[in-house]
Amino acid sequence: MRRTEGRAGDRAEEDEPRGPEDAWRRTNEPQQGEGLNTVSKGSHSEPSVPIMSPDSCAARSLLHRASVLTLQTGNLLNWGRLKKKCQLSPSEELWDCIRTTLDEWSLKISPELLQESPSILECSVAQATETINPEEREEMKVSAKLFIAGSEFSSIRDAVDLACSALGITQLDSVILAPPPIDDDVNLSLEHLQPYWEELERLVQNKKVVAIGTSDLDKTLLEQLYQWAQVKPNSNQVNLASCCVMPPDLTEFAKQFDIQLLTHNDPKELLTESSFQETIKEAIEDSGSKEWTPLWLLRYSVIVKSRGIIKSKGYILQAKRNVPPLVHHSLGYES
Repeated sequence: MRRTEGRAGDRAEEDEPRGPEDAWRRTNEPQQGEGLNTVSKGSHSEPSVPIMSPDSCAARSLLHRASVLTLQTGNLLNWGRLKKKCQLSPSEELWDCIRTTLDEWSLKISPELLQESPSILECSVAQATETINPEEREEMKVSAKLFIAGSEFSSIRDAVDLACSALGITQLDSVILAPPPIDDDVNLSLEHLQPYWEELERLVQNKKVVAIGTSDLDKTLLEQLYQWAQVKPNSNQVNLASCCVMPPDLTEFAKQFDIQLLTHNDPKELLTESSFQETIKEAIEDSGSKEWTPLWLLRYSVIVKSRGIIKSKGYILQAKRNVPPLVHHSLGYES
């Protein structure tokens, strides 16, 4: 039984936004004191409310105007700060990465980006970005696990396309689909899986993905999917928290049909709306965090085949804003 998940480097109530010009002006104005503005009154100075950080103001302005947010962490092995931390749980690592990416991105917002105020906002850490050398592609195995937070099946294609673009490649070697979201009182069934699986099959047929797999399916559901699918699952992940020993019937079925059984330690819901909104709120003040809903999360790893060592690992996430973006006017004001 193999494990494929691990730390990077291991083996295998808010204010209305200001206009962009104001945000950029505040970014370049010198600030007084330690984040406090003083108001003179005769011979005395009285502290007023804390001044919002210029970086936070610029980031807030962009978030209030965007309708889609795409966040990319780049290669976590290039993040020295993570290496100094003790082993984090998957949830802790994810939210730490999102928070840090937002922090680093907000420090490097250009006046051109503020002026443009794109509806699709791309947030990334430039110094951590790393593509795969084309000459080394055959020596690398690029795997991904996809967590869908909504019911938009096209999210699967968007996630794979963005992952390929971020890594500078044309194809992923494998994609594992985490169980799609369902109501708490409903059991996962083949009917829930089918539309997602059909989207994955199209990616295989279009040579965007080589192999596709599942996660947390019992023997009955895995067998149903296998018999129905045109492109058969080549792997199935089992959560370590749900069983100490692989179920014998699942093991026998997987052996019979050459399905690889893997283990993982992801929580049932890795990408939750409440945690995502709280992380945005912590990273960027008054950012309208409760307007944002995550659509999907893709976690990828690049492994050197001959050595079984993780060369690169990262996250790509996309979220949408649930209210219409503010309208721009020629004078730079918004309605």
